[in-house]
Amino acid sequence: MTATAIITNGKVVTPKGVVEGEIEITAGKISNIAATIPRKDHLEVIDAKGQYILPGMIDTHVHINEPGRTDWEGFETGSKALAAGGVTAYIDMPLNALPATTTKEALEKKITLASGKNYIDYAFYGGLTPDNLDNLEELADGGAIAYKCFLSTYQTDIPGDFKSIDDYMLLEGMKRIAALGKILLIHCENDQVTDGLERQKVREGKTSAYDFVDSRPILAEVEAVSRVILFAKATGCPVHIVHVSSAEAVTLIEKAKLEGVNITLESCPHYFALNADDLARIGPVAKCQPPLRYPKEQEALWECLLQGKIDWVSSDHSPCTSDLKQGSIFEAHGGISGAQNSVDVMFDLAVNKRGMSVVDFANLIACQPAKRFSLLEKGEISEGYDADLILIDPSLSYTVCAEGLYYKNPHSPYIGMEIGARVTKTFLRGELVFSIEEGIVGEPKGKSILNSVPVVGA
Repeated sequence: MTATAIITNGKVVTPKGVVEGEIEITAGKISNIAATIPRKDHLEVIDAKGQYILPGMIDTHVHINEPGRTDWEGFETGSKALAAGGVTAYIDMPLNALPATTTKEALEKKITLASGKNYIDYAFYGGLTPDNLDNLEELADGGAIAYKCFLSTYQTDIPGDFKSIDDYMLLEGMKRIAALGKILLIHCENDQVTDGLERQKVREGKTSAYDFVDSRPILAEVEAVSRVILFAKATGCPVHIVHVSSAEAVTLIEKAKLEGVNITLESCPHYFALNADDLARIGPVAKCQPPLRYPKEQEALWECLLQGKIDWVSSDHSPCTSDLKQGSIFEAHGGISGAQNSVDVMFDLAVNKRGMSVVDFANLIACQPAKRFSLLEKGEISEGYDADLILIDPSLSYTVCAEGLYYKNPHSPYIGMEIGARVTKTFLRGELVFSIEEGIVGEPKGKSILNSVPVVGA
């Protein structure tokens, strides 16, 4: 096959280190990495002078709410925002769409609607809910990459909406998921603790942002994580703990790993960029569960990240219409719209300001999630891998503004924040899909990566 493009003058971030050199792209794949690559007349040459060339982020925690709540976020707007933020593949959560992705029929509907609308590659999770134990196998057969459940309260009266589970369903679900060789992702907060504390706070008229934080204490997260670890030991089910917000939970998971438990964890950029004081300043736009923590606890989480104890970061992009972010902190919808700023915020905070190596950063946004979910030929800059690449200017500062966001509802706690690094280009399989000069480029090129994912060993 004939090479189509060369990216030159950049600092290429490979698993083995940073290479001052060039990348050759052939048929959407990385075909050569070298100090210099011979030029041919037909080759497009892309100048990355002064920039890092990194693997595109693989965002394993995104809520695209199509169908049913497409006015919150759809495949087109969500994938545009992700592409502009340096993400080249994402995995869609089973909740917030209607119907939730808890049956084969709902998954098939998602797959059909996603086709031709995505600017980056994508995959889907199935859900584990109180009434779908018998649907887990058909979800796997239909292409669900893994499963997601809630231990905190998630309950509405809307038909087809997602529901949280009790301990019996957790145990039975983990047995079946282990037999399928899949991974269970878990939102870990003790629902009895958080629900009880919320009722108490509201009854006492304590409804400030800090009261909300106090109603969802680290204790609730740690207790739920400890329960999951116990169940994982009993069932052999591979588990992944989503949006970890505390160093105590990280430490507990680290101990479980040493004991042989098949467990990983993610945290999110907002836990490192924002804290409880920012929630009090910004209001419900910065509301999420688990909540933003106090500054001292945030610093402890930073130490875990810099010590390599957090497997990767994901956005937990959880959008909604702006009206749902109005009212008191307890009543407003929880969830942060942040997918467009995951890479630049974390690069600035972790690499520029705290000295994380760019190789570790690439592991954090791409390599580790690709390995965990067996996303073949994705997640790193190596020959034979997809040319899913991003260019980052490490010193290009800019201020986030609503007008520059591609979300269906352009609200974000990062609006007004000055970020000291910027994604300047995003390539999907070697084709430009975003640049800061042109914005989103061309038509949707994203593909489903469901069929490339093998069953993982338990």
